Amino acid sequence: MESKNTIKWGIIGCGNVTEVKSGPPYKLTEGFELVAVMRRDAEKAQDYAKRHGVKTVYTKADDLINDANVDAVYIATPPDTHKFYALKVAEAGKICCIEKPMTPNYAESLDIYNTFKDKDIPLFVAYYRRSLPRFLKIKEWLSYNYIGEVRHINWHFSKPASSLDTSGTYNWRTDSKIAPAGYFDDLASHGFDLFNFLLGDIKEAHGISLNQQKNYTSKDAITACWLHENNITGSGAWNFDCQDSLDSVTIYGSEGHIKFSIFHENAVVLESKTKCESLFIDNPKHIQMHHVEGMRDMLIHKNFTHPSTGQSALHANWVMDKILGSL
Repeated sequence: MESKNTIKWGIIGCGNVTEVKSGPPYKLTEGFELVAVMRRDAEKAQDYAKRHGVKTVYTKADDLINDANVDAVYIATPPDTHKFYALKVAEAGKICCIEKPMTPNYAESLDIYNTFKDKDIPLFVAYYRRSLPRFLKIKEWLSYNYIGEVRHINWHFSKPASSLDTSGTYNWRTDSKIAPAGYFDDLASHGFDLFNFLLGDIKEAHGISLNQQKNYTSKDAITACWLHENNITGSGAWNFDCQDSLDSVTIYGSEGHIKFSIFHENAVVLESKTKCESLFIDNPKHIQMHHVEGMRDMLIHKNFTHPSTGQSALHANWVMDKILGSL
């Protein structure tokens, strides 16, 4: 694609995730401009545009996608609509970033990936943890072999059911038609994408998943085991109606271990024969800032290989589907 000094972005779906986490970086990153937003509710779209200083507002995605002033599109809608919009963006020949997970399943994600690959159009997915300093520090520790040969990784995640979960009120995140495994689809995908980044791609994965608590239609209790390409083993458990709120990952090595959380902002801890360190590394105010800056560096400066692309996100979908028994 032709290189540009400035890339003008449009956002489809300016909901909560775009208020602080992801929307502002498209305005604040030098070389990027946020020129248009789309939301079906015209009043909410106008309100968002006014508060964020965006000039053009649409209520139809097609109008934003086909706007000649828009070079690239960030899709920030629920996952069940990602394929529908992404294929339209590809047809328009425009750069795309899709909110994670890329789609609810591997098959739909593969369709998106192949379409962008065939058209040679850059495709990114918002697995921004690959770009956060706290996780890059862990990758650095691993590269220095502080814990020796890596043997195993374990993740335990649990949290109490919320009042929304138990109320019966509709929530797309726990609707099995949109998110078959509920919060696991939304949250665990971040972890598996990060584990692929830190330890190499997972080549085998198995799991047990069920609707244990019957608070909603999606699955809410999952256990899994997996194997990375370099023979590092993995295990995990996720439950979304437990008394305790836990988010604990441990990477075990021949000479030590590393402990951290995927979502909780606590210390990253290294304990080994040669080095012991505990670091609090704050996330940026706009948590996708480094992710968006990385896209700029790859697309405009051409001095960076972005870690979160359609290809890497596709593999996260594959792992999730293998665990859920969909493949």
